[in-house]
Amino acid sequence: MNNTLRHRFVISFAAFVVALAACAWAQDTVDSVLRPPKGAQVAIIVFEDLQCPMCRRTAPLVEQASKTYKIPVVRHDFPLPMHNWSYQAAVIARYFDTHSKALGNEFRDYIFENQLEVDPQNLRSYAEKFATAHKVDLPFVIDPGGKLAALVNADRDLGKAIKLDHTPTVYIVSSRNPSKPYVEVKDNSQLYLTIDTMMKE
Repeated sequence: MNNTLRHRFVISFAAFVVALAACAWAQDTVDSVLRPPKGAQVAIIVFEDLQCPMCRRTAPLVEQASKTYKIPVVRHDFPLPMHNWSYQAAVIARYFDTHSKALGNEFRDYIFENQLEVDPQNLRSYAEKFATAHKVDLPFVIDPGGKLAALVNADRDLGKAIKLDHTPTVYIVSSRNPSKPYVEVKDNSQLYLTIDTMMKE
C-alpha cells in the first residue's frame, strides 16, 4: 500500500470511528442511561455541577438518603458553561477518582463545603490541601493527556443526550417497575417520599 492509499485509508477509518461514536451517543436515551448500577434494584442518579449552589445544598441530603435506604448514588459531572471553575474542579475530582471512587466523591463533597470561598485562582490550593490531608500526591499537571477531561466531557454529553438543562438533576431509578423505571426529584422535600414510592412499586 503506497503512502497516498495509506493516508486515504487512515482518514476514512477515522471518519468511520467518529460516525460510529456519534451513533452511539445518539442511542443514549433517558431509558438507557437511567438504570440502577449492577447489583442494585433502586439507586439515586445525580447530574451535578461543583459550582452550583443548589447542588451544594442537595448533595448532603442525597448522601443521607443513600445511607438511610442503603441504596447507591451514581454521580455524573454536568459542569455548566456559566460557571468559571466547575469544569476544572470536575477534572480534579476525576484525578482523585483514579485513587478511589470514594476519594473522588469525598473531594466533591469537600468542594461543596468550601464552595463559597473557592474561585479560579485558589481552586488548586484547595485541591492541594485536600491531597495533603489524604496523603495523596497532586501532580503539577493533573491531566497531561486529557483523559480526565474526556471523562468529564462524556458525562456532560450524556446529560445533553437526555436533554438535561439544569443542576442538580436528581433521579430515583428502579429496575422493579419497567413501566416506570425512573422519577426526577424536582423538590428536595420529596426525596424520601419518592424513594419510598419507587421501592414499593
